[in-house]
Formats: sequence, C-alpha cells, structure tokens
Amino acid sequence: MLTGTPYIPETITVHLGSPDSDAPNVTVDFNSYIKNVASSEIFPTWPENALRANIYAIVSFALNRIYTEWYRSRGYDFDITSVTQYDQKFINGREYFQNISYLVDELFNDYVRRQGSVEPLFTSFCNGTTVTCDGLSQWGTVDLANQGLTPYEILQYYYGKDIDIVKDAPVRTALPSYPDIPLELGAVGNDVRSLQIYLNRISGNYPAIPKIPSADGVFDSATEEAVRTFQSVFGLEPTGVVDEATWYRIAYIYTSVKRIAELDSEGVRFEEITPVFAEDLSIGMQGIEVSGVQYYLAVIGAYYEAVEPVEITGYFGEQTENSVKSFQRVFGLPQTGIVDRATRNDLYRAYRGIADTIKPEYTAVAIYPGIVLKEGDSGESVRIIQEYLSLIHNTYSNIPAVNNTGYFGPLTRQAVTEFQKQFGINPTGLVGAVTWDKIAEVYSDLKFGFDKRPYQNPGYTIT
Repeated sequence: MLTGTPYIPETITVHLGSPDSDAPNVTVDFNSYIKNVASSEIFPTWPENALRANIYAIVSFALNRIYTEWYRSRGYDFDITSVTQYDQKFINGREYFQNISYLVDELFNDYVRRQGSVEPLFTSFCNGTTVTCDGLSQWGTVDLANQGLTPYEILQYYYGKDIDIVKDAPVRTALPSYPDIPLELGAVGNDVRSLQIYLNRISGNYPAIPKIPSADGVFDSATEEAVRTFQSVFGLEPTGVVDEATWYRIAYIYTSVKRIAELDSEGVRFEEITPVFAEDLSIGMQGIEVSGVQYYLAVIGAYYEAVEPVEITGYFGEQTENSVKSFQRVFGLPQTGIVDRATRNDLYRAYRGIADTIKPEYTAVAIYPGIVLKEGDSGESVRIIQEYLSLIHNTYSNIPAVNNTGYFGPLTRQAVTEFQKQFGINPTGLVGAVTWDKIAEVYSDLKFGFDKRPYQNPGYTIT
C-alpha cells in the first residue's frame, strides 16, 4: 500500500503464531480484528479516555503493518501475527467486551500519524508494568485519563506533540502494491514514479545504486540501471526488470532505510505519493491520458472483434465507456466502464501482445511499440519516428529535420517538442502513445494521401 494514501482494509490476515512458525492463518474483517485485540490487550473497566487512546494505538499499529506490507514484502502470506513479541495479541474466536466493541465501531477507521507524514504511525506500546518500551504504556494511560487528559493528549504524552488523528479514513479492499505487471524500460505510470522515489531514497544508504535524475514516472535507461544495480546489491538476478520479487525487495528496503515501521520513522511525505498521472479514468474526464486509453482501445478493438471501437478524442464519453466495458467483458474484469489499475494493466498487456506481433514491415505505418521513447533511448522504434519526422519536416519547416540514426538525441527531442507544439500536444519531448499516433497520422496523410494507420484497416480480427 506504500504507493498511495492509507485506507482501512476490509479484512486483515493474521498468522496465529510467530512469523516462521507452522501456525495457521485466519482472515477476519478489520473491525472484528481491532475488537479482538482491544479485548485481549486492555481492560474494559479502564476509564473511557484510556480505552480510546489504546484503541487509536491498536488501529494505527495494525495499519502500519499493512501499509508497509511488513510481512508480505518478505514473502509471508499474512499481514500480522498474533504474538505480542512481534505484534499485538489476537485470540482467535474470543468474545469481545461490549463497551470496547462500541468504541471500536466508532474508532476503527481513525488512526495516528506524524504531522507532515502520510503513513499510520508505528504506535509501539507495552503494558508498562512487566514490560516497558519507548511507546505507549497501557497502564500509564489509566493514570493519565484519571488526571483528566483527553485521548489525544494521552497519545501526545507518549508519541510527541507533532501527531494528528486522521478521522474517517475510507474502507477499501486491500490490494497488493505490486502492479501485477513487470515494470521495464519504456513503462510509464504512477507505479514507475513510486519505484523511482524508492530507489532514490535507498541510494542514500546504498550509494552504489545510482540516483535517477528525474522521478517522472517514465522508466528510462537511468531507472533501468538503478534497478539492475539494486538487484546486484541485494542478490537478485540483475535483469533491470522489476518483477514481483524485485518490487517487494525494493519496498522492504525502502521501509527499512526510512524506518517507516519504527516509532522514529523518517516519514513518507505527501509529495512522495502524489500521483503524476490520473489514477482512475471515468466518464466525463478528458485529457491526454484519456487519449492514450482510447488509442489502446482503438488498436485492441481493431484486432478483437468483441471489443467495441472508439474514436481518439481525448474525451471520456459514452462511446469510450462502452468500449471499456466491452474490453473488461472480454478480459474477465468487472464491467464498470472505469479504467482502474487492473483495467490499465490488462489494456497494456493486450496492446503489447498486438504490438509485438504486428512488426513494422507488416504495415505501411508502424504501430506504437508500447514503450515511451525519450532522450537517450536507441533502437528501431527511434529510427522509425525519426524517419516520420524527417518527412513531416518537408511540410512543416518549423519541425527540425533529423537523421535516421536510431539514437534519440537532443535534436530528436527538439523535433518531437516542436511537433507537439504544432499539433496541440503537451510539449514534453517524450514519444508516448498519443504523440506516436499523431506523428503516424500526419506522416500517413503526407506520404500516402490518406490514413493508413494499422488500426484503421488491420485486415484480420482476433475472436
């Protein structure tokens, strides 16, 4: 969950023993888990303000384990254990105290965080009598409550003045942070940006890992080199591709160097999780990200008869929603018409399957290769886009001519930027799906006199 804003999971999976023990797991709804732990850790006869302070701490502790994927990032199949040596006391099947149950119903979606940080605070606690610790003393909360301190003041006493209590956090289905698709050279999105932020912070403790100059969400050669070095340092195969094992190793090391699962956490800042790309696309939205999704749907719809075709307009209207639903139906996703993370991943998989099959020599105008091209890249796709821009230069002289070298240097970036300005695209100098498609359209019109982009008349369908 490190890639976004914390939320309350619908369920939590508890290992009924120490982490490496051969004990079973149980999955319970989060509210019931908090009631169980609170009924096991504290006494119902305590003052209400003490109970409330303890419940805040119990909720925050559990959410920190989930947010950091503390166990799952190390290969375990659970979120937390039932053992106080590691986590909080959970007794499977126990009954709850009535007053504690009522309080948990009110407080289970509130948690403590450090001011300026995003993550639920690792609210370590102990009973304060037989065991003492740097965090909250459970019995000590009783004395403070009897002195008239509020729950918030009690928490400040133990965790410092610079804490907030987040109220009414949303309840959602917990999803793993791994994007469910390998990230590699040319990939683009918020998951790539998170990866870049993680690696740059890790490099502060492991300087052999090179810094990525721009955490812009585009998986470039600098990102690939940082990934490959990370993999070498931590005993993984140095492929430069972020598979599930690499993703969770990066997440675990990032959590460790920032001490996110410790009381003295460095903290995750809001700017670290702010998405640079729209997350869920739905009807009524517009922009280049909508155009990109429409391009994928247009191509997929040209080769999959059951996927409804769509025009690339940049506006998410009813036609686009119907196309998305048809795609979701074909690929076994919930037919919401919303382009969420799972739909994006399957769109990309389906598109890459087509792009890898439809070679440039098969069509008059090449299909987008499925990877963002930027300065420093090289290869056949760069050569093709240079060829197209060179022809376009003959008509649009403000767009510089480029040599078909296959290397994306400063001149190619300038040509791309000028093309984008000419045709109303955000002048980033990057060649993504929308820019590639527009270059291909203009090239096709100038060279052939009409539109010969592959998805206009593919010649066959996939049923």
